[in-house]
Amino acid sequence: MEPLASKMRPKSFDDILGQDHLVGENGIIRKMVMKNKPLSFVLYGPPGTGKTTIANIFSKEINMESFIFNASTDNKARLQDIIHTTNFNNIVLIVDEVHRMKSDIQDFLLPYLENGKVTMIGLTTTNPNHSVNWAIRSRVNIYELNPISDKDLKNLIFKALKYLDIEISIDDEAMDLLIRYANNEARSLLNLIDTATLYLEDGATLTKELIKSILGNPKFNLDKNQDNYYILLSGLQKSIRGSDVDASLHYLARLITLGDLESILRRLIVIAYEDIGLAQPAMGGKVMDAYHACKTIGFPEASIILSAVVIDMAVSPKSNTAYLAIDKALTRYNQTNASEVPNYIDNNLIKADPSIYHYPHDSAGSLNDQRYLPKKIESDIYYEPKDESKYEAALKQRLLEIDKIKGIRRVKEKK
Repeated sequence: MEPLASKMRPKSFDDILGQDHLVGENGIIRKMVMKNKPLSFVLYGPPGTGKTTIANIFSKEINMESFIFNASTDNKARLQDIIHTTNFNNIVLIVDEVHRMKSDIQDFLLPYLENGKVTMIGLTTTNPNHSVNWAIRSRVNIYELNPISDKDLKNLIFKALKYLDIEISIDDEAMDLLIRYANNEARSLLNLIDTATLYLEDGATLTKELIKSILGNPKFNLDKNQDNYYILLSGLQKSIRGSDVDASLHYLARLITLGDLESILRRLIVIAYEDIGLAQPAMGGKVMDAYHACKTIGFPEASIILSAVVIDMAVSPKSNTAYLAIDKALTRYNQTNASEVPNYIDNNLIKADPSIYHYPHDSAGSLNDQRYLPKKIESDIYYEPKDESKYEAALKQRLLEIDKIKGIRRVKEKK
């Protein structure tokens, strides 16, 4: 018997829930079809929001031969076979898990993206701005799919009831619980309804109590109770940055409940260097030790390790000077044409005239007055130390000695 999710799979852009910005009347993907101008793009968003469905409908509507390629399991030979054996000049290549594309596959594919023989549709649940190689990102458009709203999912439930072999009804509490169990995924929601109908007779009502007895405890998703996952990660970082240990543990608990250990650990590494930084340099190593310990034992015990390191981070002194320094350096480089370097940095010129480079270790204290910034920005100052922690206060004193010899005025006098 055909599953309910298969029966109800959208057959046109009009049937797709919650993605009007892409496939609605003025959606960019619909415009490509209407003007017969296919462009390569990557779709990313939570599971069950319609990525594969949009790709399949696009392929059908654009009237091009299409092929499916899984970047995680398929190899280069499979891709060569697709491209070399097709009788068409242009094809649509649907690449599932595009963020896992290996470099040899990518290198083979890139020329075909550039000459238009291949229109690629990449599919991924991760943000491609971070997970997909730049060589691919620079040749495609990137579109994010929205989480499907509760309102759309409730309408989907009513529509699904018409596809069932029996006639049943459902109350509001049961609908809310089904949506929660389904993690706001349309496909999961339809599968749950399919399962529940095994316990119902014609004319029955699907209730909250029956759903609980059939399905047990719900699995929380990354948007539980409509909390955006990235807002929770931001809450954790801002609480640690603000030295609010109890709030830090609160957001950590909510993130642990969602079960995404990898994302928690990645954010803690960022916090260690962005917000604690040089106030306690050992924190980076502590977080990495916690990272490896958590990866070794996993949940639920990993929550104890996370608690210990988050408490330490929240109470620790803070310094964002490293973050500010590199941000200034990057901004300055992008704003100026300061690509040249001093002659005494160029090894070819040093070989011709060794006297232009003053080897620091030949000077007292391994210090001399040479600076190494390009002449155009020689007076720029990026790192301005704080003195709230013993370690960075010591760095500040060392910098005063260095700056005196190099003739640098790092900290402006306060009026």
